[in-house]
Amino acid sequence: MIIIGELINASRKAIKAAIEAGDAAAIQQVAKDQAEAGADYIDVNAGIFVGQEPEYLKWLVETVQQVTDKPCAIDSPDPSAIEAALAAHRGTPMINSISLEKDRYDKLMPIIAGTQMKVIALCMSDDGMPQTVDDRMKIADTLVNGLVKNDIPVENIFVDPLVQPVSVDKAFGTGFINAIERIVAAFPGIHTACGLSNISYGLPARKFMNQTFMTMAIAKGLDGAIINPLDKKMMANIIAAEALAGRDNFCMNYLKAFRAGMFEG
Repeated sequence: MIIIGELINASRKAIKAAIEAGDAAAIQQVAKDQAEAGADYIDVNAGIFVGQEPEYLKWLVETVQQVTDKPCAIDSPDPSAIEAALAAHRGTPMINSISLEKDRYDKLMPIIAGTQMKVIALCMSDDGMPQTVDDRMKIADTLVNGLVKNDIPVENIFVDPLVQPVSVDKAFGTGFINAIERIVAAFPGIHTACGLSNISYGLPARKFMNQTFMTMAIAKGLDGAIINPLDKKMMANIIAAEALAGRDNFCMNYLKAFRAGMFEG
């Protein structure tokens, strides 16, 4: 499972305050904590700062990469902010995300075309959020083919079928996980990813719902997630689910996690 640590997001009060204060130490502690907990990418988002996003996003990249060798997931639909962040980034980042919304697609594609950057392809179009598996597949097909035609290797593409709250429509949970299964089958070598927590919006015991949904999605082929890696129960569920899904040879990762005490309590 490719873990994208979600915690450096300006929509969180503590992160917003740290960015405004230029408190590099606070940002760096969150970055280090996520890296040590198993994050493969550190997501950086300064989207609430309209007009200042390019400056702040660049600062976040520089600040994070001073203390960890993990690449960043540069989280913005704004091409000027992404270009500013890319100018500061060392190594190969992830772009979070391109979609089939025309303005976003047309502006971001020239930035990522022909590169080795990882790209989250969000199943969203100008028609809005997809409602069915077929809707998701139609958008995914257009996005993936467009990216491949622009020299993005298929193995660098992470399709996000878009999680929506099951409290709104009982079919949204199965719609998402069935879309994962079809995407993996339709595009050999493709990755999938999502911001999973929206599934439980409006419900009690959200962490429990999220953990259960994660295991269901892994069984269908999900291999990337934008989550809080400091959530030890979620990380333990991921490790166990991957072992059960046949992605952990001789259960080595499971045994390592057991010896580290991840399944206690």
